[in-house]
Amino acid sequence: MIRGVFRAAGLAAGSVVRSGQWAVGTTYEVTREITTAALEGESSADIAERTGNALRSIARSALGVTEGSVREIVSYAPGSNGTGNHAQYGAPYVPSVTVADLQRRGKALLRRSADVNFTEDVHPAYDHILDQLSADEARILRFMAQEGPQPLVDVRTNRPLGIGSVLVRGDLTSVPEQASVRYVERARSYLINLNRLGLMHTSDDPVMLNRYMVLEVQPVVEAALKEAGRAPKIVRKSLRLTEFGQDFCRTCFPIDD
Repeated sequence: MIRGVFRAAGLAAGSVVRSGQWAVGTTYEVTREITTAALEGESSADIAERTGNALRSIARSALGVTEGSVREIVSYAPGSNGTGNHAQYGAPYVPSVTVADLQRRGKALLRRSADVNFTEDVHPAYDHILDQLSADEARILRFMAQEGPQPLVDVRTNRPLGIGSVLVRGDLTSVPEQASVRYVERARSYLINLNRLGLMHTSDDPVMLNRYMVLEVQPVVEAALKEAGRAPKIVRKSLRLTEFGQDFCRTCFPIDD
């Protein structure tokens, strides 16, 4: 219930520019509802219901927020079982985003782009990307930023003219081991996540051929070659940072340290 009150206060504070006269009134109304219910000896469930109704009424009539935003705030009030409303559904509630919400944010971005006094030191996505990286993935990125493109191979079965050739193992590389990651068994998941974030990509352009010699004698590649049967085919590619990934590494990691 206390968290719900603070969320309500934050909502009121965020709406001061549009409706400054309502900031004090909203906090007072919610506080009065809670205080009255507590003095009358109501249960926590009754207090939560009364507070929720007050929040809905105030938000819809005065602040103009969406129903999804109201449900997000009220969901923090405790239910009859002593837990939040999230427990009813077994997972946190994710409020839906409407077209109007997206257009409002888009217009705000365009206004900032026209403001000559507005400055943006770094890309705003970098902060969120750091939250989605593991420590091992940071090591991989720093290694790639220091050492440049790395060899990558596919192992395929060999067929005349390539017709009917089957991929046995794809995107094999020793980059995680070279970067000294702690959890080597997660190496493939690391590379998938870095690709998902737009920091790294697979290129059909190979690096210097002599750099594949060490990779092609690694146990994982040798196992794939045996699985491919007689005269397996190796397709040589490369693993590279994207331009976005290069700038991310320069901004976020001490590359020269």
